Amino acid sequence: MRVCYEGEMTRAELVAFLRRNDHGVVATLAADGSPQSAVVGLAVSDGLELVFDALAETRKVQNVRRDRRVSVTVWEGEQTAQLDGLADEPKGAERERLLAVYLQAFPDGRERLSWPGLTHVRIRPTWARFSDFSVEPGPRVEEIALG
Repeated sequence: MRVCYEGEMTRAELVAFLRRNDHGVVATLAADGSPQSAVVGLAVSDGLELVFDALAETRKVQNVRRDRRVSVTVWEGEQTAQLDGLADEPKGAERERLLAVYLQAFPDGRERLSWPGLTHVRIRPTWARFSDFSVEPGPRVEEIALG
């Protein structure tokens, strides 16, 4: 289902777009500065925090622990959202709050909670762009205020 937005996309509309498209590509930086990417299941909080689960030994988790800068791309047909931000692994009450967000989007995540080394990564976007190449007379491309 493609949804076109009139005027500037709001933060709430961006959250809705991301929730409809619950998988995306997360790009991180390797120790030598080279890019590495992976497709992950993404849950999104009302406050525009993206959450995914991964095993601690994966490249993406190791990269985030060394360099918190990440990029995310989510798409639906000719519509895309690109986000840059900072990632972390929440602990304590923050982890529990975000785990609830994740499990609401991915109930099967409960089965993975017993996996050794499983962690949950949060991304807090600092920049976002939405593009829609299906509209006429030309593409709609806009940055979304995240402040």
